[in-house]
Amino acid sequence: MSRPERAAQDAGALRLGAVADGRLALAGPLTFATAASARALGARLLAEGGAAALDIDCAGVTAADSAGLAVLLDWMRLAKGAGRALHYTHLPVGLAALARISEVEGLLTRGV
Repeated sequence: MSRPERAAQDAGALRLGAVADGRLALAGPLTFATAASARALGARLLAEGGAAALDIDCAGVTAADSAGLAVLLDWMRLAKGAGRALHYTHLPVGLAALARISEVEGLLTRGV
């Protein structure tokens, strides 16, 4: 997703869309209920090519659980496999706490 004018794509109530070249915004619930479709959405967007480095702004995430955290980690795995850098900004407090107790908070913010 290399062009900011591209429309946001949906994974149920979760939306992921470009805000600038290499910058995406994630909005909505990132939970068990949306995890499978969110995983597929991220995989599709990462496969599209575009910027070599991606920044996903998570400020719009309204709810998150361990399944949502697993999706973010899986997106990182996919990005790394595609030779792209990926990191997350503005993790919601609850998601950051979950990442911290899972000992992956640094990985999410530092990126791959």
